[in-house]
Amino acid sequence: MAPSVPRTRAAAALRMKQIALDNQDRTIRHLRAQLATERRGLAATKKELEETRVALEASHKAIAGLTEIGLSMSKKIERMKVKKQQVRENHVECHQKFQARIHEAEDSMQAQHLIIEALVDEKDSLLQTIQGLQEANNAPAPFDGDWEEEPEEEPEEEEIEDITLGEGEIDDE
Repeated sequence: MAPSVPRTRAAAALRMKQIALDNQDRTIRHLRAQLATERRGLAATKKELEETRVALEASHKAIAGLTEIGLSMSKKIERMKVKKQQVRENHVECHQKFQARIHEAEDSMQAQHLIIEALVDEKDSLLQTIQGLQEANNAPAPFDGDWEEEPEEEPEEEEIEDITLGEGEIDDE
């Protein structure tokens, strides 16, 4: 029996070593599988990171392009504001010149009306003088007494209304 005990112990020790080796082999295979999974995950993460980097660069380019467009639009808007102000100033200047011409025309019409009234008064005075002279000379009246004076017509003054600023449209093309 003595020789079998060492064999059994040796076999048991050998069996224990075999079990330990099998466990280590399983652990190694498990760790290799885990490592392969981690490598695949790392590769996927690297791929996602590269895609994100490319998307981020494209986004930066788009933002830079939009910023450039925005700046260009701001400049155009500023130029349009300046042009609008110039048009408004030109409109005011034209409006003032137009109003001055209207007032000048009104003054001229008023002066002409006064001259016409003075001429009508002078005509009436001359007619009275002629009639007075004819009566003094006992001369027949050249008008046979059927003289009818034309009724004085009140000249219709055309009202030219002032155009206030802001009325009307300005085409700035």
